[in-house]
Amino acid sequence: MKSADEQLKLLEQGVEKLYTHDELHKKLAKGKPLRVKLGCDPTAPDLHLGHSVVLRKLRQFQDLGHKAILIIGDYTALIGDPTGQNKTRPMLDATQIKRNAQTYFQQAGKILDVSPDKLEIRYNSEWLANMGLADVIWLASKMSVARMLERDSFEKRYKAGDPISVHEFLYPLMQGHDSVIVRSDVELGGTDQTFNNLVGRDLQKDAGQESQVVVIMPILEGLDGVEKMSKSKGNFIGLTESPKDMFGKTMSISDALMPRWYSLLLGRSVTHKHPMEAKKALAHAIVEQYHGRAAADTARAEFEQKFSKKDYSEVADTLVAPADIVLLDLVAKAGKFKSRSDIRRLIEQGGVTLDGQKLTDPKARVAVKPGQILKAGKLVVVKLAVS
Repeated sequence: MKSADEQLKLLEQGVEKLYTHDELHKKLAKGKPLRVKLGCDPTAPDLHLGHSVVLRKLRQFQDLGHKAILIIGDYTALIGDPTGQNKTRPMLDATQIKRNAQTYFQQAGKILDVSPDKLEIRYNSEWLANMGLADVIWLASKMSVARMLERDSFEKRYKAGDPISVHEFLYPLMQGHDSVIVRSDVELGGTDQTFNNLVGRDLQKDAGQESQVVVIMPILEGLDGVEKMSKSKGNFIGLTESPKDMFGKTMSISDALMPRWYSLLLGRSVTHKHPMEAKKALAHAIVEQYHGRAAADTARAEFEQKFSKKDYSEVADTLVAPADIVLLDLVAKAGKFKSRSDIRRLIEQGGVTLDGQKLTDPKARVAVKPGQILKAGKLVVVKLAVS
């Protein structure tokens, strides 16, 4: 095992906040494997590159000889984490949670070392489901309302007069109680989890345990470069997406976003001077992480043939359409856009061409001919066929 100083230097890379540097150094200096906790609520079945940021940090702890404690929040998911929400989350049913949890673990295994000596998986229903009303009251007594309202999402909703349900106050306490039960030495989370993770420190101290170190990772911006990566915002790349889509979507990000993605997803800085080559290298590395080098090589070759060499007829997917169709409907049939308003805006901004001719009227009717090449934005290149 590396020295405490060597480990700390590696573990601090890419970290947004650390509570605290000295405490983590002290724990590492003991020379014993640490129990590193990551809680995940299976509120959705699919993981994306945004989730990979904290999972990659957890893997780094594993590679340094520490044990990952993955908490599947099947019980906390019944409440739904109010983080970043301006309204109460809908409660999920047990069947949906179980299905999502299984998918989550399968996808997290693309990043984590799932060897039994490296990974411990716990479901917090093990202890939370057995709590009686007296236990819940005892847990609630550990937090004041004033402290709870310090949480950003609660504070904003309270000031705006938006309703906050009492059960939402229990969520940070339940997550913190998880840390007490598994006796975690370190807890990982994104910046939106800071409050929850710090509650765990308080509850551990109250229980007579040494408080966990909290490692806060940055939130990854999505394809738009503005909002955090989110499936609901349509600006994501899923961990199970095809090499072709994963490569193509990565190539669609702005040059300004590249250094951020290099840092958070690859742990290194941009080395290529030419932006296009830098982006191709980024896309190749991301695809290789989840599909292997051969798939990454193929995805790059197909992209270069399609977008660089302009040889669309050989590599473009076929899109079957009526012989006469409105342009907006034609582009929508490609199935690559979040909404019709996004398509309309793309057309009006000159982002759609048919056989190289720019089309800017969303309502224009198109006479479809077999073999025509339709381009829409950076991701859609299709060869038309008539139905």
